[in-house]
Amino acid sequence: MRLNKIIRHALNMVLHAKLRSWLTILGIVIGVGAVISIVSLGETMQKQISSQLGDLGGDLLTLRAGASRASFFGPGREGGGGGASAVSTEDEIVLDKTDLQVLKSVSGIKSIDTQISGQADIYYVAEKGSASVVGVEEATWATVTTSKIAEGRMLGPADTNVIVVGGRIADGFFSRQVGLNQLITIEDRLFRIVGILDDTSSSIYMPIDSAYAILEDKDKDEFDTIIIQVKDEDAINSTMASIEYKLAQKRHVLGKKYDFTLTSNKAVQAQRSEMMGSMTTFLTAIAAVALLVGAVGIANTMFTSVLEKTKEIGIMKAIGARNSDILKIFLIHAALIGLIGGILGLALGYILSGILPSLMSSSGGGPFSRFGSGDAIISLNSVVLAIGISVIIGIVAGTIPAVQASKLKPVDALRYE
Repeated sequence: MRLNKIIRHALNMVLHAKLRSWLTILGIVIGVGAVISIVSLGETMQKQISSQLGDLGGDLLTLRAGASRASFFGPGREGGGGGASAVSTEDEIVLDKTDLQVLKSVSGIKSIDTQISGQADIYYVAEKGSASVVGVEEATWATVTTSKIAEGRMLGPADTNVIVVGGRIADGFFSRQVGLNQLITIEDRLFRIVGILDDTSSSIYMPIDSAYAILEDKDKDEFDTIIIQVKDEDAINSTMASIEYKLAQKRHVLGKKYDFTLTSNKAVQAQRSEMMGSMTTFLTAIAAVALLVGAVGIANTMFTSVLEKTKEIGIMKAIGARNSDILKIFLIHAALIGLIGGILGLALGYILSGILPSLMSSSGGGPFSRFGSGDAIISLNSVVLAIGISVIIGIVAGTIPAVQASKLKPVDALRYE
């Protein structure tokens, strides 16, 4: 029997049992759509995390007071740690100018930015709000920050009573838009805006001396965070080891649990990427269960088709059809079901991959907070894999019924009612 006739017979079988075929195809559609959308979601999140953390700079370290603790998104500030015993003290653990002097003695450090932060009331044209105020070392902040300027400039060494604001402060925080050189009152002190960041934050950056005056709960020469830029990114591990050793020695915690946390942006990026990869694999495995259900549906449809077509198989064999022809008809029938399901599932997955990031963005979903529906990623490998798997599932699920059909004896098939 010619191949075109075999394909036509298989296609007629799909069209002949429309409702049953489409219900079977629906199982494949749901499975493929779920797998495609979840894989796309994982790839999109990986790209977003890489973009966010890649911009942080692999040569930056962050130093905070308090022992480290592993958390869902990286090291925290309390608990855990790498020493043998905990630090017990009644005094609050802080970073101060003596720690800064220790850092300045480390040869691998290029620049240091000391920071304090807190909440403060801000006023603009009779409107009031609360925003995060960050005091930075104005002479070095511009060289270590990963933020980008949309308008204006960064803080400079000689700046006083000036601020750089996040994008949301400039547009959306108050009813009126805030622009460059506008004056904002922060805790009864006037500040002039010299720069607007290219982000969606509601943070305000100012010289650290001004921040000490604004944030009354902060003690002079004590810091919340110290950002460190190393000279050689390739030697970042040895620089970290040197910093930790000297700080531990100065703070009298050598051989004990550190009372400070030093983290590398590069390590945080690797940890989060690994976490997202594991999560994507887990979710994809769950979605693949739907494909297994679809495979069972195809097998059921094929067995039913064999029963329905028993007499027709007998007639084809009686007029000269070979076992291999019958086998090919039923295998192509199963493959067509898988192919149609794969194509429609791909379309469903594309739609879902556009909707899911937007839903997560509207619900404030972490890495997706800046996503839109156009950010979804569907790779060519995913498309080929989805179509290939759906066709293979169809063929595998239809193999046993197809073999059973090909082995029917013409006499028995013609007598079947």
